[in-house]
Amino acid sequence: MSGLVFVDTNVLVYARDAGHPRKQERAASWMAHLWHDRNGRVSYQVLQEFYVTVTAKLTPGMSKRVARGEVRALMAWDPIEIDQAVIEKAWMIQDKYGLPWWDAVIGSAAQLSGCTTLLTEDLQEGQTLGNLRVVNPFKHSPEDL
Repeated sequence: MSGLVFVDTNVLVYARDAGHPRKQERAASWMAHLWHDRNGRVSYQVLQEFYVTVTAKLTPGMSKRVARGEVRALMAWDPIEIDQAVIEKAWMIQDKYGLPWWDAVIGSAAQLSGCTTLLTEDLQEGQTLGNLRVVNPFKHSPEDL
C-alpha cells in the first residue's frame, strides 16, 4: 500500500476490543501494518474518542494509564488538530457528499493530512471523497491494497 492512511476511531477501538475477536484480529493486523510502514495518521478528535471509548465504554475497559500510553504512542502519527481549515473543509464535504457532521470532519482531517485512504467501517466501502478512498478494514486486509 502506498500513501498515507487515516485511521478512524472504530479501527483503533476494535484493535483493543476482545469482545469482537474477528474484528480485533483484523484491526490489529492493520495497525501492525501501519506501524511497520509508518504511514498511519489520526486526528486529535480520533484520539479523544478512542480514549473515552476504551476507558468508559468497553467491557472490560482499558485502564486510564494503559489508554494514555496508547494515545501517547499514537502521537507519533502526527495528529491533525481540528482547526478552522478542518471545519471549513468539513462543511464542503458535508454539503457535497451528504455526510453526517462527524464523518465529514474525519474526511476533512484525512484529506488535510495528505491521506489517500480512510480506514473506517462507518462510511460506504469504496466511496471516494475527492482523492480520499474509503476502505473498510473488516472487508480488506492491508495486503489487498
